[in-house]
Amino acid sequence: MPRPAAVTRDDIRSAVLAMLAEAGDPDPPSGTRFRKVVSVRKLRARLGAGDPTTLSRVLNDIEAEVVRAGLAGVALPGLPDPIAEQMRALWQAAVTVQLTEVVALKNEATQAKEAAETARHDADLRVELLRVELAALRDHISQRDTDLATARADRRAASEQMKAMETASVELRTTLASANAAIESARTDHAAAVAAVHARYEGLSRQLLLETEHQRHALQAERERLTAQIAQAQERTAALEGLRDRLLTELAAERDGRLRAAAEAAALTTLVAEQRALLRIPDSRAGTTGPSRHRKATSGSPAPSASNRRRSK
Repeated sequence: MPRPAAVTRDDIRSAVLAMLAEAGDPDPPSGTRFRKVVSVRKLRARLGAGDPTTLSRVLNDIEAEVVRAGLAGVALPGLPDPIAEQMRALWQAAVTVQLTEVVALKNEATQAKEAAETARHDADLRVELLRVELAALRDHISQRDTDLATARADRRAASEQMKAMETASVELRTTLASANAAIESARTDHAAAVAAVHARYEGLSRQLLLETEHQRHALQAERERLTAQIAQAQERTAALEGLRDRLLTELAAERDGRLRAAAEAAALTTLVAEQRALLRIPDSRAGTTGPSRHRKATSGSPAPSASNRRRSK
């Protein structure tokens, strides 16, 4: 996308005319003088911006308008210089106004051309859009034709199916009539069977009530018997628990007695070992006489039994 111009065509033209007026030439400028007074570099320096290519193109157009339109060939012979200068200034002003109008017309023509091109582009876009819409519409119409043909085929198939269903409906109605007659007969038989079942149910109900009453009495008696057995079992359980507690107490006492007996036996064993140790020491000193003394000592002082020690304690 091209960058927008920093300066407009009117700004360029005003700057060019101002530069020509500042030059102060008494005669209209020629092409050489125009190029000497106005150049792309000077014009760009005066405007402070602008594309050199655009400035050169616009400068050529202004040169054609100012120089080649006849300003350079204008001559007023036979007139005094002040009047000639005034006439020349007037002529330049008129030509400037005319050129301004020409430029304005040219700008209007350019704008009209751009508007026409824009309108043509819009028209092309609308035409293209209409073509696309027409193609879509044709596709839609083709699809609708296909759908219509399919719908017609479905309608024909549905018509044939409806005829077959009507035939089947007649057959089903005949079958329904036969079924209704069979149902009425079945209802009659069912009513008779229900009456028989009801009568049998009444008898069974009375018999069930009698059996239920008998079973209720039997269950009541069985419950009372079980209640008595439970009470006896509870009493027996309480007695067994007391016996168990007593046996546990006796067992604990017996266990304590055994522990005391084991302790006394251990003490007696220790005492016997100490006495034997004391008896061996004299035997080793006396020689052969020692064993007889030991036997006498052991025979003369027997060790107390465990029962005697328990009694003494």
